[in-house]
Amino acid sequence: MDDTHTGIAPTAGPLAGFTVGVTAARRADELIALLRRRGATVLHAPALRIVPVADDSELLAATKELIDCAPDTVVATTAIGFRGWIEAADGWGIGEELLARLRAAELLARGPKVKGAVRAAGLVETWSPESESLAEVLDRMLTAGVAGRRIALQLHGEPLPGFVEALRAGGADVVVVPVYRWMAPEDLGPLDRLLDAVACGGVDAVSFTSAPAAASLLSRAEQRGMAEAVLAGLRGDVLSACVGPVTALPLQARGVDTVQPERFRLGPLVQLLCQELPGRARVLPVAGHRLEIRGHGVLVDAELRPVPPAGMALLRALARRPGWVVARPELLRVLPGAGRDEHAVETAMARLRGALGAANLIQTVVKRGYRLALDAGECATGSAG
Repeated sequence: MDDTHTGIAPTAGPLAGFTVGVTAARRADELIALLRRRGATVLHAPALRIVPVADDSELLAATKELIDCAPDTVVATTAIGFRGWIEAADGWGIGEELLARLRAAELLARGPKVKGAVRAAGLVETWSPESESLAEVLDRMLTAGVAGRRIALQLHGEPLPGFVEALRAGGADVVVVPVYRWMAPEDLGPLDRLLDAVACGGVDAVSFTSAPAAASLLSRAEQRGMAEAVLAGLRGDVLSACVGPVTALPLQARGVDTVQPERFRLGPLVQLLCQELPGRARVLPVAGHRLEIRGHGVLVDAELRPVPPAGMALLRALARRPGWVVARPELLRVLPGAGRDEHAVETAMARLRGALGAANLIQTVVKRGYRLALDAGECATGSAG
């Protein structure tokens, strides 16, 4: 859902005044709730949809292949994926056969959550790294030697770059088990609206929780002929926040800088946004007030004041040269859809002053233009944007 249509003003918080795009399909509600709780306006645009496990012919084929020819090693990478696999096999009437194969194999579980899912299925893992790192799993397997071994690798909707290739290079026969495959969303409208917002600067950050979602967003931009505009936005003022390094790969391959939390979880991802976005905001000491210019609003002495797009355009133009007079013709050029009538500047300026709640923040300089009433001897902090 797009918060801009709810009519609910966000409460002041670390993300108040910022708009964050959410591309997630799975666990989107949880991420959106975390962002809203911190004051963000959310533009939800699922970049993918999940293929229902029960209808997935590829998963069924891989499962039957493992039942017919038993694996020596099984690598379980995610708890929800492993549970989904077992439940799907039960639904197809081959659950016990699959469990028998898993019980007889070396079973490696990536981290405590996966280990819990393994044990909930009545199985016991052979080994699990405390670090939850797949790199550590791979190192262990390659050190022990994989030549001639049949290895089943349970995936969860996204590829594992280098993992399968390294095992095959070591001589292993790898069977990929694709639990929860991703496809393009059935309704592309929300994704298109997010792409438009990225291209025109209508969003401050986009969050990514999977590599396929990032790849899907870029692919859709290509299909619409707006890849360069979207990439310009992502390389410029729009922050790309990824849950981890694998998720960031499709973006980084296109020259987009990304930020990632140290722990690859939704909570730390939101906390990272709470640090990064306010750190990019322009802060100005104006007429005895603290003015913090955010994406679609302004904090005046820590109180959020929503400002319409025309007002934000004027305010940003004034903030680029705080304390200096900006002429009406120059302000007219930044005003969206204003045409050639300088009266539009006066109208938008009146609305901006009303939105800010303090008319003395912006001074009118007769026959010249307008300026921010920057406090004497003070300077601006934060981004130059």
